[in-house]
Amino acid sequence: MYCPYCANDDTRVVDSRVVEDGAAVRRRRECESCGKRFSSFERAELKLPLVVKKDGARQAFSIGKIHSGMQKALEKRPVSAEALEKGVNAVLRAVQEQGESEIAAQSVGDFVMEQLRRLDGVAYVRFASVYREFKDVDDFLAAVKTVVGKKE
Repeated sequence: MYCPYCANDDTRVVDSRVVEDGAAVRRRRECESCGKRFSSFERAELKLPLVVKKDGARQAFSIGKIHSGMQKALEKRPVSAEALEKGVNAVLRAVQEQGESEIAAQSVGDFVMEQLRRLDGVAYVRFASVYREFKDVDDFLAAVKTVVGKKE
């Protein structure tokens, strides 16, 4: 790997650690020429499925969309960034485990809702209200009952 400081290609690994809930390896490297240290990350390159929307349109799966959607639902809630990352990684794993070249947007949304239900009931109801397009208070009550029913 090239050194980002001097562009020398002779670097050595000083330390390696598993990060992102086992999804990546962080390597601490040192340049043999200039002696500066830097980090690199190694992730498996994955072929993710296309997402089939309600209208039949297809688009590339975006982990960024999953992350931002969950983050919006969890805004001002007592859930750590680490817990959010674990939830996002769990959604990604669930999508990958389907083993298909295409996946329905509804399935992806269901995976997200399941992770939010586990992380925070309020975030679950927030996400569900937009995702399921709640029309009235009865829809909210049904979602709340889902959260309360799972805790017992």
